[in-house]
Amino acid sequence: MIAVVGGGLAGFVAYVTLRRGGVPSEEIVVFSEELDPAAAWRRRADAIRQTHMRSESDGHCRPTTFPGLAVRAAVRRRSVFPLLESVSDRYHPTVREFVEHVEELRVASGWSGRVRLVRVGRVRPVEAGFELDDHGVFRHVLLALGHPGLEVPEELREDRRAVHAYEPHDYAASICVVGAGLAAATEWLNALAAGATVTSVRRREPVRRPLNVPRPYLTRRGLSTFHRSPPERRIALLCDLLAPSYPPSREWDEPLVAANGRFRVEQAVNGADQVICATGFRRGFRHDPLLRRLAEEHELETAGEWIVLAPDSTVPSLTDDRRTLALAGVAGQWAYPAADTLMGARYAAHSFLRRCRTR
Repeated sequence: MIAVVGGGLAGFVAYVTLRRGGVPSEEIVVFSEELDPAAAWRRRADAIRQTHMRSESDGHCRPTTFPGLAVRAAVRRRSVFPLLESVSDRYHPTVREFVEHVEELRVASGWSGRVRLVRVGRVRPVEAGFELDDHGVFRHVLLALGHPGLEVPEELREDRRAVHAYEPHDYAASICVVGAGLAAATEWLNALAAGATVTSVRRREPVRRPLNVPRPYLTRRGLSTFHRSPPERRIALLCDLLAPSYPPSREWDEPLVAANGRFRVEQAVNGADQVICATGFRRGFRHDPLLRRLAEEHELETAGEWIVLAPDSTVPSLTDDRRTLALAGVAGQWAYPAADTLMGARYAAHSFLRRCRTR
């Protein structure tokens, strides 16, 4: 039997990939707290009023890169324009298009019939595989646990003005937005459009790049170089890639210029009516109770905030010819720098499928 622990987008991609790879649905069990694989993602997108995906045409949940969402849009609109945009990395599907794509795939794949609505708290290796709480023993297990909670700066945790960008909120007359990534940039525009005066509080200038991770790191050659890097170099690279960034585009820049003095940058939170923490998620396996317990109980090799993984996303000391334990999503960045993207989910899923097929 095969278990996918986590029913978000990374777990969903793994399930769909296993099914396409010939694994019968009755051999797969998904442990999740929700039936909708896009539920957590959609709540965050709704909170920041996100309208378009940052990912390109290949940011979808199917097991193969092609056909992407640009092809789907071209067929629906009867236009080649989405395909032309995709060639130049300028196609970004709408949130609505992405959610519709997930729902269509969920229904077609039989996902809901394989989900157990429970939370797994412990993974224990046994001779025949891995025991998941009292839910049975599974030979191959993929942990796709998602982000380990929202990050709020220590100094703002007791501030009554503070709300996280990924939680439901409206906009006050004057706002400080803490952070400088995509969520922060989205909130600058949202608040300005609502008529607020906005202060961007940032420690450093954001990086302007189209995707979370530059494409060279997603190629076979770039990934090979990444895997050969010594731990200290890999940690430094991952930290650099996690720096705040948002796309270079007039869509982001022109509203700030046209704000007529209602937008400014400062180093610290001021006396604004509201503070929006666009500070993303907690980082590192230690913030996830299951991963922390797993690492401590079995003395897993770690490096900085990451559990050290093999290039195929498996945990080396707990994986052998009889069984597989692999990590997907943000916890899998040691194997794939863009592991928290849909491309990263496919990378982990295909590696996991190969092990399930051959062992």
